[in-house]
Amino acid sequence: MRLGPRSRRRSDRAAPSGRRRTARTHAAAADQRPARRRRPHPFGLRTRLVLAFLLVAAVGCGTTAALTYRAARTAILEQTQDTAVGSFRRQVASLSTSLPLDEPAMRAELLRIAAEGRPHPWRVYAEYDGVLRVSSTDRPESSVLTSELRTRARALGVRHGSFQRVVRGNIPYLTIAVPALFPDGQRYPSGRPTGLVLYAVMDLGVEDANIEAMVTAARDGALPALLVALIPALIAARGVLRPVRELRRAAHDMGRGRLDARIHAKGSDELAELARTFNQSAAELERSVAELRNAEARARRFASDVSHELRTPLAGMLAVTEVLDEDADTLDSDTARAVRLVSAETGKLAVLVEDLMEISRFDARAAELHADEVDAAELVRKTLQNRHWVGTGAGTGLGTGTVAASGAVVTELTDGIRARLDPRRFDVVVANLVGNALRHGAAPVTVRVYEEAGALVIEVADRGPGIPDDVLPHVFDRFYKGDPARTRSAGSGLGLAITLENVRLHGGTAVAANRPDGGAVFTIRIPL
Repeated sequence: MRLGPRSRRRSDRAAPSGRRRTARTHAAAADQRPARRRRPHPFGLRTRLVLAFLLVAAVGCGTTAALTYRAARTAILEQTQDTAVGSFRRQVASLSTSLPLDEPAMRAELLRIAAEGRPHPWRVYAEYDGVLRVSSTDRPESSVLTSELRTRARALGVRHGSFQRVVRGNIPYLTIAVPALFPDGQRYPSGRPTGLVLYAVMDLGVEDANIEAMVTAARDGALPALLVALIPALIAARGVLRPVRELRRAAHDMGRGRLDARIHAKGSDELAELARTFNQSAAELERSVAELRNAEARARRFASDVSHELRTPLAGMLAVTEVLDEDADTLDSDTARAVRLVSAETGKLAVLVEDLMEISRFDARAAELHADEVDAAELVRKTLQNRHWVGTGAGTGLGTGTVAASGAVVTELTDGIRARLDPRRFDVVVANLVGNALRHGAAPVTVRVYEEAGALVIEVADRGPGIPDDVLPHVFDRFYKGDPARTRSAGSGLGLAITLENVRLHGGTAVAANRPDGGAVFTIRIPL
């Protein structure tokens, strides 16, 4: 509820230096406060791009190394085994075989063949029908020779020999089996089998060492390759992230109100197209916001100008209606009723004009706060007494505060709470809340003042039906009517909106809610 212009003090008066704080000052201070920067994520976009690039490089290096290793290993082993198999076959073909076998002579032949081993020395073994076993070593048998090789050598007969790679004790070996033949060009063009099979065992340790050296070289070369790949990875990440960083910076500037932020777009790739699209959107947004601001400024100026222009004729109308009110009792009933109606409507219009002027000052950020350190309970008490809502007595003592009641309004005020308040604006806040509760709620209206968590708390509660849930979020909106059918009311529709603006000017908050046991409650919190 708002008082008429006759009981209103001048809204903006001069204040001593150091005691005024304006909404513009608060906004400027908020703009000057440094924005909190988020801690960068340890796995940001740059890190992920570099890691992805290095992963691709590592996979490429690994694949190339694996294929190279496989090809080189195959070439080394095939060359070695082809040389050994061919040489052993020639040695066996040159062997003079006669039956029955002479073991000493056979051993001498095996020693000769072993000495001719290529590309590495051989250990040669001979087996005849699984009975006679002779070797070029001290042992007539070898654990390296497998039964599979023996079976294959006997099954292949006169036409082919056989070979097999075997690993024993982590040492690789090449084992070769070649049958000895009697020359018989008529029945067996390749020779007639004698039943004698010669085996050669060759150590592949040199080849295995060469292959291991290749693996070590590939492994040692991978790290320098990845380090070299890191350079183009960083260059590529920088090229990708530069427009992203500019986009983030421009979006941050736009969020802080700098709608002229733009991105330098060059090239014809997707990121350049994104930058151009952002610039076009930003330009369109800047144009739309400028139009809205101009329209808002014109609307505020219009409301302010209309309010100022109406103020002078309203003052004259109020003076005339006061005179007519005094003489209404001497007039006939119809004329008196018309005079009182004109007087009441003129008073409502005056209240509306004053409220519009007050709202226009808030919109223009010209409203000033003339704060002083006062006793909050005493201010509330004076507000209620000036409007004759409570008696002038001290009331009944209750702890550190007082309780007073006049039927319509009950107070629970905690004395001694010192706060920096603007007495005029605080008076408007309390008067509007209590008047709204008396007008739309039901008596008794309870006004409480207490301190909680470093804040001054003012509660105004009534015993009425409460506020509908769909109306509750809009109670502080301007000209909002809880009942659309109720086009006219005793107030201007701006009282609670002005209350909210005054509370915000003090740095506080205003909340409307419903009591569990019925009725509405408005809670104001102002930091101490």
